[in-house]
Amino acid sequence: MRLSSTLTAYFGRIFALTTAGTMAALVGVVFTLDLVELLRRSANKESATLGRVLELALLKLPAMMETMLPFAFLIGSMLAFTKLTRTGELVVARAAGVSVWQFLLPALALALIVGILRPTLFNPITAVLSDKYEFVEAEILTGRPKLTAIADGGLWIRERAGERISVLHAGGIEKSSMTFKPVVVYLFAGEDQFDGRIDAASATLGAGKWILNDARVTATNGKITDQTEMIFETDLTLENLQDSLVSPQAIGFWQLPGFIATLEKAGFSANRHRLHFHRLLASPLLLSAMVLMAAVFSLRLFRQGGVMIRTAVCLLFAFIFYFLSDIIYALGLSTQLPEILAAWTPAAVVTLIGFSGLLHLEDG
Repeated sequence: MRLSSTLTAYFGRIFALTTAGTMAALVGVVFTLDLVELLRRSANKESATLGRVLELALLKLPAMMETMLPFAFLIGSMLAFTKLTRTGELVVARAAGVSVWQFLLPALALALIVGILRPTLFNPITAVLSDKYEFVEAEILTGRPKLTAIADGGLWIRERAGERISVLHAGGIEKSSMTFKPVVVYLFAGEDQFDGRIDAASATLGAGKWILNDARVTATNGKITDQTEMIFETDLTLENLQDSLVSPQAIGFWQLPGFIATLEKAGFSANRHRLHFHRLLASPLLLSAMVLMAAVFSLRLFRQGGVMIRTAVCLLFAFIFYFLSDIIYALGLSTQLPEILAAWTPAAVVTLIGFSGLLHLEDG
C-alpha cells in the first residue's frame, strides 16, 4: 500500500512537534546549567553584571541548539513512534499494508531538510553569535581579549607590556622552525601614540621571546638603526597563538573553505576547521541515522515489551554515541584519523546499525 499524502502530512506533523518539544526541553535544561556555570565564573568579576552574564548565555544558546539537535531527533522520533503506537494509529497503518520504510519517510524527510538547513542557514547565524560570545567572554570573564587575527595578507598579533603596545604583522610562518617572515612590528607608547617601527627579514618565536633577524628600526624622528639580531619578550607560544585564532564555531559554513585556505597559506594547521566543516556536511546523514535508531528502539519496544527498559537503553545509546563521537573527533584533531573519516564515521556507523536493525525487525 502506498502512503497517502494526508497520512504523510499527519505523521510528519507528529514528528515535527515531538522533535521541537524535545529540543525545547533539552535546550532549557542545558541553558539553565550553562547560566549557573557562567554565574559561578563571574562571581568575582566586577564587570560581569547579571545583564552581561545573561547576554553571554543567550549568545551561546544557538551553538547549544546545534549540539543538541541529533539528540532531539533521537528522543523526539522515539516519542513520536511511541505516541503513534499507543494510540493504535501505527498498528492500523501497518495492518493496512504500510511498511516500516513508508511510515519512516516523513521523519526521514524532516531530518534531511533540517540537516541541510543546519549548515547552510542556521550555522552562519550561530557563527556570528559565537564570535560575539568569544569576544564578550574574553572581555568580562577571562580578561584576555583576542589579540590575533589572520587574513589573506598574513597574521596580525597585538601584545601589551605595561604601557608599551606592539602590533606584529607576519606574511607567513614556517611551523617546523616557528619562523615568521617577513615581519613588521609597529610600536606604540599607550593606545594611540606611535613610537616606531621595526622591519625584519624573519622572526623566531622562542621561549618567552621574539628573536628578530636582520632588523631595521625606524624611530619617530626618522632615525634608522640596523641590527643583525634583536630580542624582545613575549608571553606567546605557538600553541596559544594557534588557539587564539578564530575558532571553527565562530566561522560560518560558507566562509569556512576560504578561511581554511587562508590558514594553510599562512602556515597554520587548519585541521580543526576542516573537521568542523565535514561534521556540518554530515548533518543530514547524522539526523537521519538518529531517526532510524529511534525506530529500532520503538518497534522492539512494543513488540517485545519493556517500555521503561528500552527507553533507558535509548538514552544510554545517546550518551554512548556522544562519548564515542568525542573520542573519534579527538583522534581527528590529533591527525591520527583523516578529517573526513573522523567527521563521517559516527553518522555512517549509526546509519548502518539503524538499517540493519530495521531489516531484522521488519523482514527477519
